[in-house]
Amino acid sequence: MRINPVLAALGSYPMAQLQDKARQLRADGAPLIDFSIGDPREPTPPAIRQAARAAIPEISQYPTTAGLPETRQAIADYVRRRFGVTVDPDTQIIPTSGSKEAIFSTPLAFVDRSAGDIVIQATPGYPVYERGALLAGADVHTVILDGDFVFRAEQVPDDVWARASMVWINNPHNPTGSVMTKTDLSEFSTKALQSNTWLFADECYVDLYEGTPPTSILEVADGNQTGVLSFLSLSKRSGMTGYRAAAIVGDAQAISLLKSLRSTVGTASPEFVQAAAQVAWADDEHVAPRRETFATKRSILRDVFEDLGYEAIASRSGLYLWVRVPDGTDDMAVAARLLASHVVVSPGRVFGHGGEGYLRLALVPTIEECKAAVKVVTECLTAS
Repeated sequence: MRINPVLAALGSYPMAQLQDKARQLRADGAPLIDFSIGDPREPTPPAIRQAARAAIPEISQYPTTAGLPETRQAIADYVRRRFGVTVDPDTQIIPTSGSKEAIFSTPLAFVDRSAGDIVIQATPGYPVYERGALLAGADVHTVILDGDFVFRAEQVPDDVWARASMVWINNPHNPTGSVMTKTDLSEFSTKALQSNTWLFADECYVDLYEGTPPTSILEVADGNQTGVLSFLSLSKRSGMTGYRAAAIVGDAQAISLLKSLRSTVGTASPEFVQAAAQVAWADDEHVAPRRETFATKRSILRDVFEDLGYEAIASRSGLYLWVRVPDGTDDMAVAARLLASHVVVSPGRVFGHGGEGYLRLALVPTIEECKAAVKVVTECLTAS
């Protein structure tokens, strides 16, 4: 039977293979400390859970693509509080069923496969940017990051900008936790406008930081957010990974195109989820203790790895610790050794070229589990 050759070439999602091995260990009764998938263990705040329960209807009906007006207004209010930016909730916002599906499907609205359009992305990075672009029929231009792992507009050649329909940036960055400066973002915005390229920013970790809050692309765009979209999420900000509650905010023309696309795809957010999202977007106080918790975990893990000679790189914000393995050491081999000791980490290479020689740890186990991991990691990597 025929299949899409692009999907066949891509294979399964990279993290799925690692999770298969971890699941087998669990099935054998082995307790694991799992740093592989960004799915935090901290409870969802009670008010959010109660809002979801209260909104489950007696009769279930389809939600609208545009979302509830109250949800869009809550998102607009959040954007104004957090970034100092005013957007029209009716024309510049779409609630989405998580950011992953929104990121994956967005190229379908902006790529002309017959024109040889290019989608620009960076690696190591979130695999969904490339996979969505390829399945939409785009050519993908990939910039390999190193050093501070910050993606900069100058790293893209002018001839690529000339053919590009869209560019993905990710700030704070997954997997490395690097943060783009306001200047970095402004240079991307300027270059994208000059080359008539859509600029899409995955900002799902923008509220998880230590020190100065990261800047949003919405803050450096013009007053109409021309050519710019920000992809925001409640998954890590509010402990709502399973709710699939996110939003796309920005250029009104792009939002209109996405409404048309998404009405066909059928990925509108359930309205009881939107009710919970309204509570989450409206409240900033519950986010502060989550930031403190992730900072504590990062500090615990950074100390043990650096004591063992595994330098932490970037790792300033977001949900991850990015560490370089010692010279002459293979990241896959280190991950395998740790897995044999029942600690699951991600080898950097699963996030693409440039990730070789690094490990990513998602700060998802509890603080107590992170402390327990210190002893295991020390024994495992010292013995090697």
